[in-house]
Amino acid sequence: MAKILVEGIKLYAYHGCMKEEAIIGGNYIVDVCIEADMSKPSKSDNLNDAIDYVIVYEIVKKEMAVRSKLIEHVAKRILGKLKKCFPKTNTIEVRVTKHNPPIDGDVEKVCAVVSE
Repeated sequence: MAKILVEGIKLYAYHGCMKEEAIIGGNYIVDVCIEADMSKPSKSDNLNDAIDYVIVYEIVKKEMAVRSKLIEHVAKRILGKLKKCFPKTNTIEVRVTKHNPPIDGDVEKVCAVVSE
């Protein structure tokens, strides 16, 4: 078993429960960790045998562009698309981080982490 990590995917999106968040948007970072059997690609050196992190990025980018009220919902959508695209994985973990959430306090970020 091995892991592919695609970390620090920086995107601007419009998620949140407040109307202003749908208009103004905010900065997000998405991290993906995929655990799978990497013995075939490690021997073949063939991208068709591997977890293509360009596809991982494209899935994240596409799902982050679809507005949701909750980052948990976005994270679960990303997870579902990744599982569908890479069915032979053992575990996929998706972390969606929202910077400067609209909270009455000094909070740098909030995160939702889902895995399956």
